[in-house]
This record gives sequence, structure tokens and C-alpha cells, in this order.
Amino acid sequence: MFSLMQLAELEDLEIQLLLEGVHRYYGFDFRSYSLASIKRRIQHFLQEHQLPNVSRLQEKILHEPAYLERFLLKLAVNTTSMFRDPGFYLAFRNQVVPLLRTYPSLRIWHAGCSTGEEVYSMAILLYEEGIYHRCRIYATDLNEASLTQARSASFTLRQMQEYSFLYQQAGGKQQLSDYYAISYDTAVIHSFLRERIVFAAHNLVTDASFNEFNVILCRNVLTYFNSQLQAGVHQLFHDSLRRFGILGLGQQESLKFSPYQRCYEPVEPQVPLYRRVA
Repeated sequence: MFSLMQLAELEDLEIQLLLEGVHRYYGFDFRSYSLASIKRRIQHFLQEHQLPNVSRLQEKILHEPAYLERFLLKLAVNTTSMFRDPGFYLAFRNQVVPLLRTYPSLRIWHAGCSTGEEVYSMAILLYEEGIYHRCRIYATDLNEASLTQARSASFTLRQMQEYSFLYQQAGGKQQLSDYYAISYDTAVIHSFLRERIVFAAHNLVTDASFNEFNVILCRNVLTYFNSQLQAGVHQLFHDSLRRFGILGLGQQESLKFSPYQRCYEPVEPQVPLYRRVA
């Protein structure tokens, strides 16, 4: 009979073997993610799919590729909304936009874009500030299901009604309803906002830099990574961000204790917006 401690140790071992198998067979590397966060998500997945243990999940993922997409969606899911943390967007509007006005063209990378709500939020902000026509937004995520949803630019009317309040708090200058068309109970973002966005697959853990950017946004993603993996991602961002470019993180994230902390200066003390200076 196993003790509770032995069962917990066995489950941790199963999880390590599962993540190693996913990395070797499919190329997706979750091995350095926060174990506590990964463990919770895997346990939820087991319950949803009525699987008895992690070893059974590993068997299905390695032998049934369709299971992989469902698994990735569970691991990569992030809580998101349009104009999430409106103070971030207000600070971006007031402190960062004046800096961006000095460039004739702008490349923006939204890493870990999930289903696209925050990408379209930034597009609206840049449009209202009169510089969107000079921008190209590259929105990436490792999950194809999330990217498909993001490309559709469609959200429920209920969602948009909830987002309207956040939009006003973020300094919105019009009505959020000005930026979408209604079809039954669905809101579809207008095409003039979609045409300057490129959605593409990119894995922050395994993929390299693919351009030089004026702005990089990666919000509420790094919180799921351990310190070693965070350091690797910060190196990727530093290599991808031009000097005096802007890095935006999630509300609970910062550059403290990062090996690249000295390469940035805060744009706004209370908001995770940083300017690369070295």
C-alpha cells in the first residue's frame, strides 16, 4: 500500500515522463514550466476526460495525436479579456505612445496572444492615437486552436458588453461598439483593425527570435514559467527588442531578479512597462 507521499512522488514522476515524451515526440517543451501550475492543469484534464492517471494520459497523447491538441489547449490556456488591467493600457496610452510617435514605422510583437482579445485591444488603442496605420502587429501563440479563434476576430456580445467598461477605464475615446459589427449574438471586429495583424505559431521555449521590434508585449505568460525558463525568454525578448524599445509584462510579473534587469528602465513605476536602455 502506497502512502500519500509516495503517491504524490509517483504522480510527479509520471508528469515528468509525460512532459519528456511530449518534448521528444512532438517538440513542445513544457519541462521547465512551474510544476505546481502544470500539475493543476493536468489533474483538471484527467478529470474532464475521465482518465485514471497520468500514465494513461501519456499513452493516449503518444498514440492519438488528436489528444495532443486538447492537451496543449489545457496547458496553454490563460485568462484573458479585452483591456485586461486597464491601468496598463492607460499608462501605455499616456507614456509609451508619445515615444512611438517618433518612429515612421512600428513593429509590435504580442507573444502568447491566446485568443486575441488583448491584441485587438492594442489595435484599438493605436488606432485611436492615430498611429495604427504605421504599425504591424505580430501576434503569436503555441496553440493552433487559440490562434484560429484569434484570427476569427469574433466574440460573444456578452463578452463585448463586459469589455466595454474596461475599455472606458483604459482611456477609450469612443464606444467599444464602434469597433465591431453584430451578427446574431456574435461581435466581429472590423476589418480595418484586423488587416495590420499577423497571427502565427511560435513557442517561446523552443523558437528563436524572428524580427526586431519596437514593442514586445507578453502579459501573464511568464508567471507559469520557472526562473530558468523565464531567464531564457527574457534573453529572447532582449535579443528581439531594439534599443529604446518597450517591453510590457503582466500585472504580477516584473524584471526583478532577471539577468536582464539592468538593461531596462521603468516607464511607469506602478505598471510593468519597461524601456530597453542597454
